[in-house]
Amino acid sequence: MIVAKAWRGKRYAVLGLARSGAATVRALVAGGAGVVAWDSDEAKRAVFAPSPLRGEGWGEGQTSSAAPVAAPLPTLSPEGRGLVDVAPLDDLTGFDALVVSPGVPLNTHPLAAVAREAGVPVIGDIELFAQARGDLPSHKVVGITGTNGKSTTTALVHHILKTAGIPTLMGGNIGLPILEQEALPEGGVYVLELSSYQIDLTQTLDCDVAVLLNITPDHLDRYDGFEGYAASKARLFAMQSAGHDAIIGIGDAPSAAIARGLSGRAEHLTKIAPGVCLFQGDWPALQGPHNAQNALAAIAVAKALGVSEVDIDRGLASFTGLPHRMQQIASYGGVAYVDDSKATNPESTAPALAAFERVHWIVGGRAKGDDLDACRPAFGHVVRAYTIGEAGPKFAEILGGSMPVEAVGTLDAAVRSAAANAKPGDTVLLSPACASFDQFRDYEARGAAFRAAVELLA
Repeated sequence: MIVAKAWRGKRYAVLGLARSGAATVRALVAGGAGVVAWDSDEAKRAVFAPSPLRGEGWGEGQTSSAAPVAAPLPTLSPEGRGLVDVAPLDDLTGFDALVVSPGVPLNTHPLAAVAREAGVPVIGDIELFAQARGDLPSHKVVGITGTNGKSTTTALVHHILKTAGIPTLMGGNIGLPILEQEALPEGGVYVLELSSYQIDLTQTLDCDVAVLLNITPDHLDRYDGFEGYAASKARLFAMQSAGHDAIIGIGDAPSAAIARGLSGRAEHLTKIAPGVCLFQGDWPALQGPHNAQNALAAIAVAKALGVSEVDIDRGLASFTGLPHRMQQIASYGGVAYVDDSKATNPESTAPALAAFERVHWIVGGRAKGDDLDACRPAFGHVVRAYTIGEAGPKFAEILGGSMPVEAVGTLDAAVRSAAANAKPGDTVLLSPACASFDQFRDYEARGAAFRAAVELLA
């Protein structure tokens, strides 16, 4: 577990006790902080109160679900260990920070306004990691952001480093919460996938290598227009020391503008132009033009960290890809079934449609925009579309003039209908171009449901 001396004796309010929130509470208490935590889910609250570990630093806690009252200030044990209480958070006076999960909408959540009125910083677990860096063995941090491709690029960089024998951990918006993992030995590299939400909650993360892949419209309900979303991405570089390395894809105007603003970094700035001719034949899990950009970014990161060309080549060739990202999960009767549940916006879905000749496209969920324009260049690859979820009726209307469409509503029904229509050589592709939260917990649960539905076809 990663802890910081700087937390000792401080008092934190933690909102949300899912994976990252629970890891945050454990790390803060282990670091000697007092914590008051809250989650609307009683089962998540019960994990921390009452606690059988009280004698080892946990507080007794409160689990009342009665009307909210002012949160008590957490105390510290006589031995100086941190304690945790579980109580609603209404009054944040006296706290050193409010720690929230990236899913909390800072622009609308009432507790964010309470924190601002009380002058209490609102931070996330990545900021706590940044505060702990001075207590860790000598290391480097790679931060990777972008609307699309950041998970693949993060996993690829992590894989290349492992292939080269460099101690490395992967965290942030992928894998285990970073605070829950054991600190790396000297010379290790932390590779962090960073969403715009996580960057918003971070103030002091000085990445040794910072990467921006691209910026396209996404999450606009959380920002003051597209400019606000782009500005959030740019903050990753504003937190960097000028002598650290920046790697930026310049295939879109906002990213190119951020790169121009960093032109003074000279040799510490690498620009990745679109359309670079790159042989990908030796990289089975990195096909398509979108993966060419991901690979170029990963290569630039590895070179900045001093990885040899031989190890980079070995890593690219042996990379197996990510679950739920253009992952073939089955083949029945000559029909391939591909899980691309991680494609949560049209820009991310477009490369998947273009990658297969004849596609039965399962699309829909909770839409992030009003159109599918980014996918339009690949519409010729779609044999038939099957729309699901909240966006299903709207998408059926959008697509109806370009291809046969079935508004089936549910993922199970879409799989059954697609299987009935598909011919040998076709691909049944779940690439929803939407968030999953209308019908599923997250994109992983959606991908698991797709696999289960496909397995029933056997």
